[in-house]
Amino acid sequence: MLHSTWRRIRGATCTIAALVVGLTGVGSPAAAQEVLAALTNDSSTISEPVSFDLSHLLGASGKLRAVQFTQEQLEADSSLGSLVTRINAGTPGIHRTELRSVDGSPLVFVNLIPFEAKTGGTLQGYKVGYWPSERKKGITTALPVGFIEVTEDLQDLQLSEHFRVRDFVTKDQYNVWPKFLLVQPALLDKLELVIAELEELGAPSTLRVLSGFRTPQYNQRGVCRRCGRAKDSRHMYGDAADLFVDADGNGVMDDLNGDGKVTTADAQFLARVVERVEAAHPELVGGIGIYRARRGHGPFLHVDTRGFTARW
Repeated sequence: MLHSTWRRIRGATCTIAALVVGLTGVGSPAAAQEVLAALTNDSSTISEPVSFDLSHLLGASGKLRAVQFTQEQLEADSSLGSLVTRINAGTPGIHRTELRSVDGSPLVFVNLIPFEAKTGGTLQGYKVGYWPSERKKGITTALPVGFIEVTEDLQDLQLSEHFRVRDFVTKDQYNVWPKFLLVQPALLDKLELVIAELEELGAPSTLRVLSGFRTPQYNQRGVCRRCGRAKDSRHMYGDAADLFVDADGNGVMDDLNGDGKVTTADAQFLARVVERVEAAHPELVGGIGIYRARRGHGPFLHVDTRGFTARW
């Protein structure tokens, strides 16, 4: 059975002397500058610094804080593979390190639980169901490569500067642990860039996630396109989120356009901000869907990184 592994890297295992990530201004791509980490197997001696360029792992925003990877990615990225080996993060699970981003935020390394660990419609007792291409012929959507294992004490783990694990976990099976999560780094990067764009415009920027990852078994309950739950939802792949801005903390969308009321016009304002981000970062293009207020929540915006433009 696969379990999450927490490792505080220190002593004889590995000493991290410094990590420096060169970044340019807010909303611009991370500069391809060196990341310096002094690593050693002898706690009494700091070795010469070893250079790792990890800027591409922190996103265009530079604000990602969890480096996700699979064994296949380690084989394809020799620099990442070398670092993972040095910090003993080669087993599936979440690995804490002493590595920090340029602003001092800790970085964690997430060795994803392989998709193949799923047994039927469950994973270690957590019901996930079946992705469409598992059971239906002719569906070409790729299966997820792996999951983040979430225990109760990991809910507040920072995935990026403004978002935590708990923001994206499927809203069911409340007493079942561990849970399993998909959240794509590209989505986190896009959301961080949206926050930066809102700040640039002088608008409220407290972005909240109404719905993040949905397991297929959860998504199939209450499918309703006009309500924001499609049968083929991108939420099942971890690259979609339903969002609203809530700087005043009242649980619903803020008055973003300044007309004195909260309507779908505010979701449209947010949609235009997302489009500005997509124009500047075409690698993050995806779907944008505007939804009106319904019982239990105000207007909101669906955002994803499906790879092509979709609007509704």
